[in-house]
Amino acid sequence: MLSFAQSLVLSQPGPVLSTTFDDEQKTEGELSLFTASDEKILDLVYATHVHHDQSFDVESLFFVVENIIKRSGQIVDNVIQGTQVHAETIDEKPSKASFVSPLCTLKSIGCELSCKPPGEEFAHKSTLAILNKLSKYSWEAKAVLTLAAFALDFGDFWLVAQHNQSDQLAKSLGILRRVPVLLKPADLQKRRQAVVEVNSLIKATLQVIEIIYELEKLTIYDPKDVPALAQSLDHTPVDVYWAILSVAACSTKINILTSEEDKPHDLSPYAQKIHYVMNKLKTHLIICKNQIEEADNYRRLRKLFQTPTEIVEILKALIFSKDNVQPIIDGSTNKTVTIDVLKKKNVLLVISGLDITEEEISILRPIHEATKKDNQYHIVWIPIVEKWTDELEKKFEDLRTKMPWYVVHYFSPIAGIKYIKEEWHYKGKPAVVVINPQGKVEISNALHLIRVWGMKAFPFNKAAEETISNETHWIGPVVSNIDPKIQIWIKEEKYIFFYGGKDNDWIQQFTKKATALLNDPIIKEAKISIELFCVGKTPKGGEDLVKLGRFWTSIESLFFTKVHKIVDPVTQEIQKLLSYKNESGWAVLSKGSTVVVAGHGLTIMKVVEEFEKWKEIVKKKGFEVVFKEYHSEAIQSVRHCCRFDIPSVAGKVPETMNCPECPRNMEAFTSYKCCHIDGPASAYH
Repeated sequence: MLSFAQSLVLSQPGPVLSTTFDDEQKTEGELSLFTASDEKILDLVYATHVHHDQSFDVESLFFVVENIIKRSGQIVDNVIQGTQVHAETIDEKPSKASFVSPLCTLKSIGCELSCKPPGEEFAHKSTLAILNKLSKYSWEAKAVLTLAAFALDFGDFWLVAQHNQSDQLAKSLGILRRVPVLLKPADLQKRRQAVVEVNSLIKATLQVIEIIYELEKLTIYDPKDVPALAQSLDHTPVDVYWAILSVAACSTKINILTSEEDKPHDLSPYAQKIHYVMNKLKTHLIICKNQIEEADNYRRLRKLFQTPTEIVEILKALIFSKDNVQPIIDGSTNKTVTIDVLKKKNVLLVISGLDITEEEISILRPIHEATKKDNQYHIVWIPIVEKWTDELEKKFEDLRTKMPWYVVHYFSPIAGIKYIKEEWHYKGKPAVVVINPQGKVEISNALHLIRVWGMKAFPFNKAAEETISNETHWIGPVVSNIDPKIQIWIKEEKYIFFYGGKDNDWIQQFTKKATALLNDPIIKEAKISIELFCVGKTPKGGEDLVKLGRFWTSIESLFFTKVHKIVDPVTQEIQKLLSYKNESGWAVLSKGSTVVVAGHGLTIMKVVEEFEKWKEIVKKKGFEVVFKEYHSEAIQSVRHCCRFDIPSVAGKVPETMNCPECPRNMEAFTSYKCCHIDGPASAYH
């Protein structure tokens, strides 16, 4: 008998293919088909494919074959196992009236299936022969045609077996078909289990071919909508190979069962393989259908938002899958209510993962308290979770108890997650989307406004954003939640140096020299009151990463409220300050809530160090004017490369930006940063 390795070469007509498998797959000197890699199988079977599209009604043939296999399976249950199944329970699918059976092709394939010796090498040989004969057909057509050739004999055999006792013609045909050999009581008892195994394997193979065909039908969709489909289709030749191999094995087994011989032919390896393939394909099909549903939802949502009518209908489409609308939780009462409570309301959609922090939740509480009185604005939290687990559900329950507003209590991925990511630029960090009663998005992320300005930016729409973006006194809101004494200094219109940086030596030097400046007799004589506040340091000099994180988060939020506006002096100051975030040192000088100057550590230090040179001029021009003049000179003499590190999770990042230090267009780079190097993750958002 030929080894499997020999059959790989000898079984193929035409030029000999040099096909070998790795040495580790050898077992007692012989290579096993079932340990061959998919790559090796793919290389082998793809050589039989001509890549020629031949018009063929695969669907009609498949419907016919499906009906035959299912009806035959019923007869097996009735004749072999003695069970009774009503024929009406099978939902037969009609083929097209114009369909004509490719009988000659089926008979040709049948010749390759019939009367073959048992063994995987012969099944493999038959499979390759069939693939060569069907070289011009699509892969799914190859599988359906092979199963059809098998069904032609399989269905004929069991139809004759069913009428063997009641119809003389069936009885005579049965003799030719060897029906009596199998149905003899003594042999039937012995071979019953084997017949059941054949029936089970061919049903599983039918399912595999059905899924292959279903996946092929999905090619009508845009590949961008179904990215998982390409991987499945790339693997189709291998799946078709295993389907045809299983059909060949079943054909051989039936030949043995209807003969007087009792040769061993174990179908379990084929069954294990075909069930593995079936489960894999089922998973792929589910993924592809989910992607299609997501794409359909995306298009539907885009259409809804383009022609808004009512907010509840939009929220249903955004949150829930079709026909599966769930109640939401009222955080103030901890009871479920219908989503209809949001009809004709303005809604602030809080979109976040389960990593939303207590601080981020606390930012929204004053908004909830201020808006709940007139009942026209409601906050709704939508948790974005790709795959729910028991642990995540528990975490969700812990979080929602901290929220007095409405919460979506729905443990399935949000239907509109693609829309949320692509249209609202959600990238993992909390966002607040403001939607009016007609379902129109007023602003795609109001969290930047809320974080800095709170209710001063109410009602958080475009008009409010435009108004607030013209606000010149921005330092107060940024530092208001850092230290209560700052608000006192601001009210007293004191000069304040806010400063910090990555270099502790710079911070110490600046503290020393700035302290000397504010204690200088000329400053005292002029009754100029100056305060120092080092951002990110405790009074004892330790690290305060939480306050540092709040400060820079507020600066980033300010940046995003102004970044798409015409650059004015205030916007430029904010951009400059943000560019100093990772520098050795930086400082902002304000008078009350008005920023005098924001500068890099090098330029600010130069001005402070050279105080002796310009302090006399303070008597004539005033501290503020002189400091700005000398800082402008310092910028000219101490140029540095300006750099922005903008968190991409914060919102829509501008494609281009001018340098805040000079009019040139800045180069754009992508950088990656792990928050753990700076301390607790909650310190940076």
